[in-house]
Amino acid sequence: MDQDANPEAERSIVEKQRLQKSHELLTCTIKAPPFSYTHLELLTDPSDAAVELDNLQAKSYCTAALRQFLGLTGSAISLDILKVEPRECWVRVPRDDLGSFAAALTAWKGTSDGGVQCLLRIKQCSDWLGTMVGSDGQDRLWNN
Repeated sequence: MDQDANPEAERSIVEKQRLQKSHELLTCTIKAPPFSYTHLELLTDPSDAAVELDNLQAKSYCTAALRQFLGLTGSAISLDILKVEPRECWVRVPRDDLGSFAAALTAWKGTSDGGVQCLLRIKQCSDWLGTMVGSDGQDRLWNN
């Protein structure tokens, strides 16, 4: 078969192949992220108490738990308050300190003010914030 018989068809095939190629610009794999994330919930006794979290209160509760559990070493752990809602907050801690942070909050007895007992409970924690945000609402789905 003569190749010069249909140069338009040949050019069309070459152009389609060129347009369909994809090029990988960058590949990056993060095996050990520098931070971990924790979703905390404020619990009160009595449960209908009108107590709401703010940035300062969330930081104060976390620092008190770390100081009680690990002393000065615990209070030196860096933590960032990412988001605070009336009864929940999101905290970022160094990945290596997540175990100590979780243990400190679990062992913390909370605080009492005006007859209302307040404490923070860990709802979930992960090295990846996206996995926690994506799972928001799953408890409502399965616990209805």
